[in-house]
Amino acid sequence: MGNGEVARRSTQGGFSGFKSIPCPGPQNCTLGSELGCKPYGRLNVQIEGQEDELGSFIFRTTGYNSIRTLAARLQYLNAISGRRARFLPLSLKLRAKSTTQSHRTPVYYVDMVIRDGVESKKMLMEAKELAEQSGEYVEALEAAARAGLGNGAFEETEDEGIDVVERSSFGYSSC
Repeated sequence: MGNGEVARRSTQGGFSGFKSIPCPGPQNCTLGSELGCKPYGRLNVQIEGQEDELGSFIFRTTGYNSIRTLAARLQYLNAISGRRARFLPLSLKLRAKSTTQSHRTPVYYVDMVIRDGVESKKMLMEAKELAEQSGEYVEALEAAARAGLGNGAFEETEDEGIDVVERSSFGYSSC
């Protein structure tokens, strides 16, 4: 499991048996193509109006189009909001496209958009205010989440990984 720069690979040593190896991503890795590695995206989102304000929904996918679209959209939203995308009112949308490569069969992917009916200028002002109100706790929370993910051996068990791959290819193509 890796991030496109470094991967953690299990060895014969059980939970203590992990080694770090260079990871250029599944498309550019000899080992990855031999083992059938796929890109795997995970997006944690907080759903407004939930009882647990710290709870989140985790969108998981091996769909290249969803991973690429969400990564690009998050970079764009962070850029226009002054690195405050976490405070923007956003929605996830399932979209379809067809190409000659898909033989004109729809390929479904997830996109992130600004909620319907929200004015851009007002949204950016509110995101700035929310960021100022939240102070340093959001940065500390994100640092703790990154550390927790980094300390974990593998976030999903082998059985969960198979389930994620099966679900991600059900109902749409993962290209």
